[in-house]
Amino acid sequence: MADSLNCHLESLSPLELFERVTEQGEKVRALKAGKAPKDEIDAAVRMLLSLKLSYKTTTGQDYQAGLPPKDLVLINNGTSKEEEEDFVDPWNVQTSNAKGVDYDKLIVRFGSSKIDTDLINRIERATGQKPHRFLRRGIFFSHRDMDQILDAYENKKSFYLYTGRGPSSQAMHIGHLIQFIFAKWLQEVFDVPLIIQLTDDEKYLWKDLTTEKAYEYAKENAKDLIACGFDINKTFIFSDLDYLGTSTGFYKNIVKVQKHVTFNQVKGIFGFTDSDCIGKISFPAIQAAPSFSSSFPQIFNGKENIQCLIPCGIDQDPYFRMTRDVAPRIGLPKPALLHSVFFPALQGAQTKMSASDPNSSIFLTDTPKQIKTKINKHAFSGGRDTIEEHRKYGGNCDVDVSFMYLTFFLEDDDRLEQLKQAYTSGELLTGELKKVLIETLQPFVAAHQERRKQITDEMVKQFMTPRKLAFDF
Repeated sequence: MADSLNCHLESLSPLELFERVTEQGEKVRALKAGKAPKDEIDAAVRMLLSLKLSYKTTTGQDYQAGLPPKDLVLINNGTSKEEEEDFVDPWNVQTSNAKGVDYDKLIVRFGSSKIDTDLINRIERATGQKPHRFLRRGIFFSHRDMDQILDAYENKKSFYLYTGRGPSSQAMHIGHLIQFIFAKWLQEVFDVPLIIQLTDDEKYLWKDLTTEKAYEYAKENAKDLIACGFDINKTFIFSDLDYLGTSTGFYKNIVKVQKHVTFNQVKGIFGFTDSDCIGKISFPAIQAAPSFSSSFPQIFNGKENIQCLIPCGIDQDPYFRMTRDVAPRIGLPKPALLHSVFFPALQGAQTKMSASDPNSSIFLTDTPKQIKTKINKHAFSGGRDTIEEHRKYGGNCDVDVSFMYLTFFLEDDDRLEQLKQAYTSGELLTGELKKVLIETLQPFVAAHQERRKQITDEMVKQFMTPRKLAFDF
């Protein structure tokens, strides 16, 4: 029987063995948690040890939770299977690596520039402010032409910020706030206008929604964005379904972009097919248009030469690669970009968050009890299978979701480093790390909910009314 098992294990690939070890480890934990009979637990532990031994024999390395083995067989184009499975576009993000997407490779593939220490130091000198934790920790990791923005700013030339939100549901999760938290910091330290586009038209085209429901979600999401603390005198939020019919400047820029991008180009950039509706094919021009100041004549006094800076997730870059290609051909400045990493799902960085799965993230509507339960039950752990192993070998912060979330939301750099050292050394257990995250997110979400309660429909209307902001151009 044992020989038969060993023969079977030897026939498995490294990745299949890794998955078997992971499954068995989860089975052992479940048996222990359920207080199963001792002989049943012992048998499951023996199987786990046997699987780990086979894994080490096959790969030459110890099993590490959340770190799949590098595929040893190269495929035709010279990349490993793991690399091949990093797929990023505006609607899908897929990776097989528990650490998440390989962002260095993405920079090379997209042709952007890494945000390095020199650029962060220059931002600090220009603003006189300590760089935001998202910059310090590489959460915003890539850029296009940020040096040009700083050149202009240092020469007393203004710019503006533009970012957006696709309102696909009423409930937003904490990951949705990342670019808005950062946009608020940028707005404050540079003292510039901010424009937020709500792409309710996009969601109508891509999702099973009516235009009325998409617009309703846009207004509800606007309340969550306003609750981030944006200054009403410096911020304009608009719905595409609402604003497009009222702004000749906006529509003129959409038409200019549409004229200069071919069907073949959008098929190549976005993967559209002949069976996609024409609304999808023309939508990229609508997301491109806010990159140009002439789309907002009431704010920029009709000026066409005010440069735009867009903080966004790296998955949105294809839209703006297209925009930057078109801009010179229609006589307008290219937008600059700051790209953020993806916010991981609770189940791990290789899992996609979904508004339809309430356990995939912490939502802004969650109660303190729900936050605690979700983190304790669903947050992927980089810890070991047993306390003894964890104390001996330590945890893996690279794949531990609780630690990843803390890099986003824990402000204190020293405290974060202490937690990393303690967890990596085995001094801090997974449950203790989860407790720190719970104590960080509960007050964050509660404070957001309290601010959101104060946002009235009238306030939303004021933010969404086209008007002059507190700047003279």
